[in-house]
Amino acid sequence: MLNGAAGRRFLKRRPASPPPSEPPGGGEALRVVDVTKWYGSVQALDRVSMSVDVGEVVALVGDNGAGKSTLVDVIAGVLAPDSGEFYVRGERVAIRSTDDAALFGIRTVHQEHTLADNLDVVENLFLARELHRGVGPLRRLHFASMQQRTWAALSELGISTISDIRAPVEKMSGGQRQTVTVARATLQNYPIVVLDEPTAGLGVAEVQRVLQLILRLRAQGTAIVIVSQNIEEIFEVADRIVVLHLGKVGAVFRRADTTPEAVVGAVMGIA
Repeated sequence: MLNGAAGRRFLKRRPASPPPSEPPGGGEALRVVDVTKWYGSVQALDRVSMSVDVGEVVALVGDNGAGKSTLVDVIAGVLAPDSGEFYVRGERVAIRSTDDAALFGIRTVHQEHTLADNLDVVENLFLARELHRGVGPLRRLHFASMQQRTWAALSELGISTISDIRAPVEKMSGGQRQTVTVARATLQNYPIVVLDEPTAGLGVAEVQRVLQLILRLRAQGTAIVIVSQNIEEIFEVADRIVVLHLGKVGAVFRRADTTPEAVVGAVMGIA
């Protein structure tokens, strides 16, 4: 549990930033209903339900052990729930694997960067989805087209910190690597993106770039679930906040109608 000192650290303020504008709306993108997951005799998730709309950012917060990572892995198809239902754009679906999640338009960006360090930006963005030209024995990789689409994607997302898309990503900063990871999800046209601690380990300037990237995705109509323990950052980008406490949904807030103190109270189970 968070103690008093941790709660105060949670609420340490940066200079205030304007709240996000109203989401564009467009219906429900993803809903999970009564998801339950056991690890032996330990219940990690207890009938958890949540949803995210088109063009909405929903923050998933909670103390360590609250069930955030388990829920993310269930949505991503990494873990199979013991019970529960999934709805994508109003239709019930079965998510039994990461391939199923991708098929239904769900892309999860985990805290650990899922990039190939020895490859450049273009190669990472198109990894396993390379563009080709020609047929048969004349079929070749279409590098020019992939480079063009890479620059277009970075420009559309407002990513100006990457000047050399042919440089290995291992030479990039943490923030640059994170933007490449998110850009890959958008380039592949995933309408639902789950971001697991996307700013962990980043500097202040890099954190702001990632948060601005999230707002740009939101403006484009992407449904976003962001997992974070940083309440300040949540209040910069989220429309709704879902608090998990001991494997259950402890509270749901609209960001515009609540305060950081109320959210921290719910995280600590004292709201």
